[in-house]
Amino acid sequence: MIQPVKSKKQAALGFIFATLLIDIIGLGIIIPVIPKLIEHLIKGDISQASSYAGWLTAAYATMQFAFAPLIGNLSDKFGRRPVLLCSLLGFSIDYTLSAFAPTIGWLFVGRIVAGITGASFTTATAYIADISTPEKRAANFGMVGVAFGLGFIIGPVIGGVLGKYNVHYPFIAAAALALLNAAYGYFILPESLAPENRRPLDFKKINPFTSVFQLKKYKSVVGLAFSLFLIYFAAQAVQSVWTFYTMSKFHWNEAWVGYSLGFVGLMIAIVQGGLIRIILPKLGQERSIWVGLLLYAIGLILFAFASKGWMMFAFLVPYCLGGIAGPALQGYMSTSVPANEQGNLQGGLTGLMSLSSIFGPLLMTESFYYFTTPNSFFRFPGAPFAIGAVLMLLSAILAVRSFKRNTN
Repeated sequence: MIQPVKSKKQAALGFIFATLLIDIIGLGIIIPVIPKLIEHLIKGDISQASSYAGWLTAAYATMQFAFAPLIGNLSDKFGRRPVLLCSLLGFSIDYTLSAFAPTIGWLFVGRIVAGITGASFTTATAYIADISTPEKRAANFGMVGVAFGLGFIIGPVIGGVLGKYNVHYPFIAAAALALLNAAYGYFILPESLAPENRRPLDFKKINPFTSVFQLKKYKSVVGLAFSLFLIYFAAQAVQSVWTFYTMSKFHWNEAWVGYSLGFVGLMIAIVQGGLIRIILPKLGQERSIWVGLLLYAIGLILFAFASKGWMMFAFLVPYCLGGIAGPALQGYMSTSVPANEQGNLQGGLTGLMSLSSIFGPLLMTESFYYFTTPNSFFRFPGAPFAIGAVLMLLSAILAVRSFKRNTN
């Protein structure tokens, strides 16, 4: 009887990995074509499109921040399976609305639906925890990072190639992937949360700000948590503006945007999957944090003043190497908090990341919009990257001050 249980768990893990991979591929597929789709719907230029893109991202992030605690509580009451399937259906609806949207308003409807139901990552990680033994849990959680890396290599490249033929094709492909994933899960995926482990809804736990406010309890990590928030915020310069910047300044088409984002995914996979295991032990956590933040800042400044398209590929190397800072910072904070408080700490940090995804895209896209319009004091499309570099340096200063305070 042991073997069938093992094979069932392996099949469930395989599905969860496929779910996460397809989610990221679907997200990556649409990134290269979003500027052209928005331009078409608003009948405007790429500067105006960037402003709308910032608000679309903020709408999605706001809904996800507001509803994620409720979705998590619903999965504790009704099980992981129905919540996961609803999430996949929500993404399919979003991509379908985007593919056939007659006006920009329908894009907002799709993003709001996806934000409300988009708890696939949270629910998937809870599912992994349900079916993993303690000794296998860390290795199984590693699948999340692998899925993200692979998805971000594959998705943008597919989206860039499809977008060359028609701006709607990537959205149709993403919708089909999400729908097929939901159908496969409906027939194959078993429930992971046993009835005896379910609990009633706790309305005290659905306030999205609770997890953020509880960080105040940990005085040794408050400054470092804000430092991490600045990293997330600054990174929105790349995440929100890359496509618009490269299309506007270097006249890249959808395919080249896709290739560049695929290269980003590859670099992240190399740094997070291999180099970080070598660099962190050699430098130590504190030094890895400020060295990583300086590399982030250097990369962002280089992006801001790049004069040729090929330079963006070269400058991705120092920027992606800066990725050692985030894990080192999280590791440092986790060692500063008792073992029985780790869940609260990670919940608070996730809340900070969500807040940065609301306000970061707005600042970055609006600054790109302003500095690429005729009304600006001077034309500077790289303004969001310059702002991001300043925020990374502020994060480094804040982290170093926190280290000194904690050692006194």
